[in-house]
Amino acid sequence: MHWYAYFVETGKEDYIKNNIDSTFDSDFLRCLVPKRKIPEKKNGHSYEVVKPIFPGYILVNTKMNFNTYYKLKEIPRLYELLNYRGINGKKSFEYEPKVDEQDKYFRKINEDEITVLLKLLNKEDVLEFSKIILMNSKVTVKSGPLKNMESIIKKIDKHKNRAKISLGFLNSERTIDVGIDII
Repeated sequence: MHWYAYFVETGKEDYIKNNIDSTFDSDFLRCLVPKRKIPEKKNGHSYEVVKPIFPGYILVNTKMNFNTYYKLKEIPRLYELLNYRGINGKKSFEYEPKVDEQDKYFRKINEDEITVLLKLLNKEDVLEFSKIILMNSKVTVKSGPLKNMESIIKKIDKHKNRAKISLGFLNSERTIDVGIDII
């Protein structure tokens, strides 16, 4: 089984995930909406919010074939499989490839990218706060999902208790704000 990314209606990721979960057996297909917990301030009050890491995307772990692809396309508000190859650049099929050739038409998420992402998420698919120490502009992560991953931290905002991290996603680098506790 491999991971694939789908473009979906932004703000409806959980709705679509629930539809997929009720349509497919969890042993055959796993749907993931990676989220992050971040601090926000409004009217002088601080609180934590949970937001998608990649708004407008869901990740699917399955053995992709044309039957699965077309069954997923029936889910409302699920728009397109990203990096779908098709035949000669066209999105329609002129012939049905052999079963063992079908996965060649669907681009998988790079194994290194998905491994880093899954390592950061907890059992509820949320990237929690990490506890960090700042000394002379050096960042040390004491605990949390970013422990031993200091290299992906690009910037610290002490006032907002956020860190900007760099994650690979679909062969490009994405900068994402995540919540931190500074000790």
